[in-house]
Amino acid sequence: MRPFAYFAPGSLSGAVAALRDAVPGTKVLAGGTTLYDLMKLGVETPPAVIDVHRLPELATIDAGERELVFGAGARMADVAEHPAVRDGYPALAESLWRAASQQLRNMATVGGNLLQRTRCSYFRGGSEFACNKREPGSGCAARGGHDRTHALLGTSDACIATYPGDWAIALLAFDAVVDVAGPRGDRTVPLAGLHVEPGDDPAREHTLAADELILRIRVPVTPAGRGSTYLKIRDRESYAFALASAAVALTVEDGVVGDCRIALGGVATRPWRATEAERVLRGAPLTPGNARRAGEIAFAGARPGTHNGFRIELGIRTVADAVRTAGERAAR
Repeated sequence: MRPFAYFAPGSLSGAVAALRDAVPGTKVLAGGTTLYDLMKLGVETPPAVIDVHRLPELATIDAGERELVFGAGARMADVAEHPAVRDGYPALAESLWRAASQQLRNMATVGGNLLQRTRCSYFRGGSEFACNKREPGSGCAARGGHDRTHALLGTSDACIATYPGDWAIALLAFDAVVDVAGPRGDRTVPLAGLHVEPGDDPAREHTLAADELILRIRVPVTPAGRGSTYLKIRDRESYAFALASAAVALTVEDGVVGDCRIALGGVATRPWRATEAERVLRGAPLTPGNARRAGEIAFAGARPGTHNGFRIELGIRTVADAVRTAGERAAR
């Protein structure tokens, strides 16, 4: 790990001021469970870090009548165990429970989790591998390489790296928004507009400016929250990233789907909303055939590589199973 300067502001305003005056390449440090890892690998080499993990303004959790509000510095474990989340939005709780070990959930923050970087082995493997995300213009070694865990949706000729998170997938299904702050003031970003596809510039992963800080995540209250699930399929039951995952939230009346939200994880370059699949289910009977059809539509645009084509069928079944589970919960 290279030497770096360390700043620990005592207030949110101090953190914003530190970002305003920061040298290029400075990173924000919250739980550190991703940043420190990448710094040890030499993938991230910030000249300075601004530590915000002790700021009380960022650690709040509030379950109001109109929205759930999570401070960006709230720990994943605390959010997952909050009664309003655990009982009213099981998809949110499950996405956090299944994201990491208990030790990591006790340290990692929900704001930092949104910005975790890909687990692509070519990105993390160092300069011996070409990676447009790490070194723009160098190429993509994953194309033509071992692409078993790489993305099927949202890829480009420049990058097929998968977005690795779980929490963002569940948030996307609930139309969450993110409040951010910076020297130019505060603004709100829809979760759907936070992450970007690689296109010709894989190094750009989200729409935040370098001097902006996530303040909080807000989730609108919806009856579909109770009828929700987050299903994650992986090579082993614990401590593994998704081969395919789905966050599904439904309302069901007399066996017919009303509200319907479907988001996909582990299969795309960013959190992926399956809007066409949602349209198929709205107003339709909740049957195994319709659940399967929703999965097929969700993966209609998949672009498999050499080794990851099996995950199309896996993803279809993941969506179908998640739809059935959400439907059962919605009908209780």
